[in-house]
Amino acid sequence: MEAANGIQPDGTRYACWNPVLFEMRDKNLWLFYKVGASPQTWWGMARTSRDGGRTWSSAHRLSDGLLGPVKNKPVRLPDGTIVAPSSIESDERPSRWRVRFERTIDGGVTWTTASPAAGGNRNLIDAIQPAVLIHPGGKLQALGRTRSSRVFETWSDDGGRTWTPIELTMLPNPNSGIDAVTLKDGRHLLVYNNTGRGRSPLNVAISPDGRAWKELLELEVDPGEYSYPAIIQAKDGLIHITYTWNRNRIMHVVLDPEKL
Repeated sequence: MEAANGIQPDGTRYACWNPVLFEMRDKNLWLFYKVGASPQTWWGMARTSRDGGRTWSSAHRLSDGLLGPVKNKPVRLPDGTIVAPSSIESDERPSRWRVRFERTIDGGVTWTTASPAAGGNRNLIDAIQPAVLIHPGGKLQALGRTRSSRVFETWSDDGGRTWTPIELTMLPNPNSGIDAVTLKDGRHLLVYNNTGRGRSPLNVAISPDGRAWKELLELEVDPGEYSYPAIIQAKDGLIHITYTWNRNRIMHVVLDPEKL
């Protein structure tokens, strides 16, 4: 989770967190981000661009209760619905982490929210920063970060209106962010730290169904911190992955899906 510091006109210090870019169906580019002193107190902000990012609108605050996507990109469903993966960190000590999803059917004019159903002990799993995969028949799957040493998952059969209780997968997670994408050919790619401790190595895995994952390649294996990955498939079909390298530079990797 990266932040850029600033000072408001009244002298109050703040931080801008977790910028996420997303292109709406009308080709407007949205930049979602958070403003606040910490994840426990931040609020959602957005700017828009009509010219591919050359110029930007003034910032506007999202409606009360909305944060926008937290770390990972939204997905657009075939009917135009947009589902933004989000999460909340409470001000308790220790903070409680809760996953939720923000959904719009009118291009971002209005939004609704949904959270995974409660499920006994599953409700105690602290989880944040989901990434959404799209499956046949409109089924959605979200994977993300936990404090439980494993990646979580939750599923939706109705386009993100409702979600199953959070479960832990067999994929390790050292309390670090992940990202995932559904490719145009239907396969799913996941970028994550394949370890229960530390943030090395950083790996890419592939799956036909979101359940059985096969290790594809290691982006980093040396000691260090390789974190906050992001993955997209561009219009030309190529896959782009970025991540922080020891928190002092950004690495960019391009993959050809036909060679995976």
